[in-house]
Amino acid sequence: MEYLDFELPIKELEEQFNRACAIGQESEVDVTDTCKQIEKKLNETKKEIYKNLTAWQRVQLSRHPSRPYTLDYIKAICGDSFLELHGDRNVKDDKAMIGGLGKVGDQTFMFVGQQKGYNTKTRQYRNFGMANPEGYRKALRLMKSAEKFNIPVVCFVDTPGAYPGLEAEERGQGEAIARNILEMTRLKVPISVIIIGEGASGGALGIGVGDKVMMLENTWYSVISPESCSSILWRSWEYKEQAAEALKLTATDMKKQKLIDEIIKEPLGGAHSNREKMFETVQEKIYSSYMELKNLSPEDLVKKRMDKYADMGVFKG
Repeated sequence: MEYLDFELPIKELEEQFNRACAIGQESEVDVTDTCKQIEKKLNETKKEIYKNLTAWQRVQLSRHPSRPYTLDYIKAICGDSFLELHGDRNVKDDKAMIGGLGKVGDQTFMFVGQQKGYNTKTRQYRNFGMANPEGYRKALRLMKSAEKFNIPVVCFVDTPGAYPGLEAEERGQGEAIARNILEMTRLKVPISVIIIGEGASGGALGIGVGDKVMMLENTWYSVISPESCSSILWRSWEYKEQAAEALKLTATDMKKQKLIDEIIKEPLGGAHSNREKMFETVQEKIYSSYMELKNLSPEDLVKKRMDKYADMGVFKG
């Protein structure tokens, strides 16, 4: 288990609890009361810490190395019914963007999402979750196939941004993202978007247009990462906490600005602290969103989606 700097009081109490329980098991000493007291203190500390998280601490939680990624959710929700589809029929298969068909109950969905790696080798293989233009074109190809067969779409957003390399620009990174945004607004099937980790810049928007956009509690969604914002404004990464606060990038801020529709509650300690519970919650949200949208005609679906995005950013002085 890895701990973030603000979680150190929890780490100390968990170590004390484990030591006390070990003493009880190894000797005849009754440590039941001590264990109960430590456990009580541990639960109180957890509640206190996670109740008052700053924007920067939520950013840290969204990047936690043990946090579940797109494939973890898909495998937990769809099981063996998931069939991954590859390639953009143009350049190559982008490993940072994954997609395919899977079932939730009796209903088939088209799943699309960015995938990060969990160790050095897989992080390189997945390009740290940063998709190239062919990744966005693959995503669009899959969504268009879903539209053709009247299959609802589910997008999992988790990226530090689209890949900013020279070859990505040469192959039209900006155009690929812009094309996705345009086509997603017109897609004639229900689209649910869930931000499960980082939602950075155009890289997130490229698969982020939906009828229902939801964010997990400890995630962020913004035009720029706090570090990049800090380095532009202050010429240093040291002001990332201030930048995170000013960017208003947390789920609560996004809901307040009416840029997302719903916040999905995470287990105490973050999504990684109780994966099964998190998978269950996300599965319920996917299904309930679909049930809300399934009876709308394609015309109503597109009109509502267009109106929703047209109303964003309207400011009354």
